[in-house]
Amino acid sequence: MRLPVISPDEMSPRQREVAGRIAGRRGAVRGPFRVWLQSPELCDRVESLGAFLRFDSSLPLRLRELSLLIAARHFDAQYSWNAHVEKAIQEGIPYEAVRAIAERREPSFVNEEDTAFYEFCTELLRNHFIAPETYKKAQAFFGDQGLVDTVGSLGNFSMLAMCLNAFEVDLQADREPPFPDIRGYARVEA
Repeated sequence: MRLPVISPDEMSPRQREVAGRIAGRRGAVRGPFRVWLQSPELCDRVESLGAFLRFDSSLPLRLRELSLLIAARHFDAQYSWNAHVEKAIQEGIPYEAVRAIAERREPSFVNEEDTAFYEFCTELLRNHFIAPETYKKAQAFFGDQGLVDTVGSLGNFSMLAMCLNAFEVDLQADREPPFPDIRGYARVEA
């Protein structure tokens, strides 16, 4: 990691407070939170937003996890992918669809709702805009609140991915790099 990990005895009172709350909610201070603690006020707010989007959003859990994988792959965020890929599969995202996303192939989903969600998310990330027919299809499945939560998820998980990559947060020691075209923090020939 490019930034030093702040040990508990080096933390300011505010950093200790935020770190304690994160550890209480998430079991430990890991990954991006070790970076964001450098700015405890940002860390506090980012953690609250992330907790809402991961645990309380109007979207079904499988789609919350899928949005994270879509953003992780868009930004080549290996740590984030590794931390969530098994949960996405466990929640019902087909393994073959997950592999296709990792390999930058077009995934095939079992149901139309997942397809509409994937198309909405990838179109927004790739094109920065959403075609009327894509929007209408997604809105029919998710409604206004669901689409707002979807965009919030993509924004949050994109920020997470950029944090992980900019500060080269170490990959989990027990995990393999998930993408065939990324090694370390660089693009390679697949």
